[in-house]
Amino acid sequence: MKRKWEERLKKVEELSSYYERNPLPPIYRPRLSKPLQPSSVWKIFCRQAEAFDYVKTCKEDVHVFALEKNTQNGQRFYLVTTYKELWFYYTKGYKTSLMHCYEVIPEQDPCKLYFDLEFHKPANPGADGKSMVAKLIELVSQKLKKLYDVNCSAKDVLNLDSSTDEKFSRHLIFLPQNTVFKDNMHVGNFVRSILQPALRLMESEAAAAIPEGAGAVSQCSAEGIGLDGSLASKGCPATAHQTKDLETSQQGENWEFSFLVVNDKEGNKQLFVDLGVYTKNRNFRMYKSSKAGKNVILKIAEDNKFVPKCEDDVSLEEAYFLSSLICNISLYVAFVSTDSMEGYQVSPYPEIDSFVCSLVNKDGVQGGIRRWNYFSLEEILVYDISGYRWCENIGRAHKSNNIMILVDLKKEVWYQKCHDPVCREKNFKSQSFPLPPRICLPFLFKEEEEYTVMDGKWNTEEENQCSNVSDLSKSSVTLEKSLSQDSLLSDSKWDNASDDACFLEATEDVELAEAANASLDYGMEEIPDEDILEALRE
Repeated sequence: MKRKWEERLKKVEELSSYYERNPLPPIYRPRLSKPLQPSSVWKIFCRQAEAFDYVKTCKEDVHVFALEKNTQNGQRFYLVTTYKELWFYYTKGYKTSLMHCYEVIPEQDPCKLYFDLEFHKPANPGADGKSMVAKLIELVSQKLKKLYDVNCSAKDVLNLDSSTDEKFSRHLIFLPQNTVFKDNMHVGNFVRSILQPALRLMESEAAAAIPEGAGAVSQCSAEGIGLDGSLASKGCPATAHQTKDLETSQQGENWEFSFLVVNDKEGNKQLFVDLGVYTKNRNFRMYKSSKAGKNVILKIAEDNKFVPKCEDDVSLEEAYFLSSLICNISLYVAFVSTDSMEGYQVSPYPEIDSFVCSLVNKDGVQGGIRRWNYFSLEEILVYDISGYRWCENIGRAHKSNNIMILVDLKKEVWYQKCHDPVCREKNFKSQSFPLPPRICLPFLFKEEEEYTVMDGKWNTEEENQCSNVSDLSKSSVTLEKSLSQDSLLSDSKWDNASDDACFLEATEDVELAEAANASLDYGMEEIPDEDILEALRE
């Protein structure tokens, strides 16, 4: 009996010693003294769609976060909780699963303007990362003021750093007072719009590196439509001297954007700004988190000038954390939308919007989409253009009248019309130019089918389809197509209702694509200019 008692006492002493070294972690419990603290919600799902479905059933203000495991395939789980409870466990180190945490940016949710910046240091020995960040902040602030009358400076930008000896890496989160974007698709359109000169410069530098003979072949290929979509592309009646004049006129405009063009590991040209982070339900790495298998966290940069305002019972660190969350916005903020000003408006086809924007951002002029209208019977998208007036009919820009870009989804072509009375009297319509295959309906629906089925383990931050000029011109849908078949087949159970809904939606998209493809050979009557103008005036 005495021996048993001594053994039990020894075990108790060992447990006591263990828990002294490893105390039990505290549990999040809302206090009555702090009525604003939300109730505890901590639910983990294997699939992203299930997490979003659960969010809809919660009374608390919960959000979805992706937790990356230290595995070779980068498998992720999806956590649903509140900002307050997440922060409670986040920095205490009790939950190792929170070491590699990503914020999921829901599609169609209002969000902040954000950037992912990086370049390979050995391939860019003369690059000054801090200076490049400062120039980009200044450039974006100028565009926000010009396009949306929003005041912004470096003091309104949270600057996060996760650089290593090999790679310069930053996250920028813009926090102008009481201002956010409608969703991250609008953010992506805005970013692509203001970076058009940099894309053109990168394209010209890449073309200069191609031998003369190879360049001539490339310009005459089926994929010859340039990244800027200029009329000098394939199928456009531009002569050699016109192209040279165009390049000369753009040289001065593009030069100020040269700091945005860097080299990748292989020496190819790429942008300092990653354009692949503005996609559906994007996973964006969070403040103080590292990537799986690495120990470099996102921390406050040395040259950061943003200091958050701390509310009651909120530490400075927590204030930085809350400020860094892309979708953490107050209910009273004003949305940066374009309903009453010039700029971007997203149609049902954002990839086509981006292409049209590239058409009207050239020759030193930054045009935009003022409004759009869709004629469903004819399957024609009409874009009313602002700020760009070049007309093929007169061979120059109109002095006071803007133009329209019409996209025929059936025939897979685009052409230009005018508001100018003289052009309208002649019923002028430019020649038709083929749409890039990547934005035609059959391609988009095929991508959407694959994308919908693959929901759950895609969208890693390291996905970067922008390694060269042709990749950068791809749509946001294509940017997400990086999941392997092994990952796709890892989920063997398809008995979830949300899976069935996704599968049905993908099937319907394929059927619609086939119907659209079958109708391409049918002719159609021209939509009268009066009907187009009346629709745009409504």
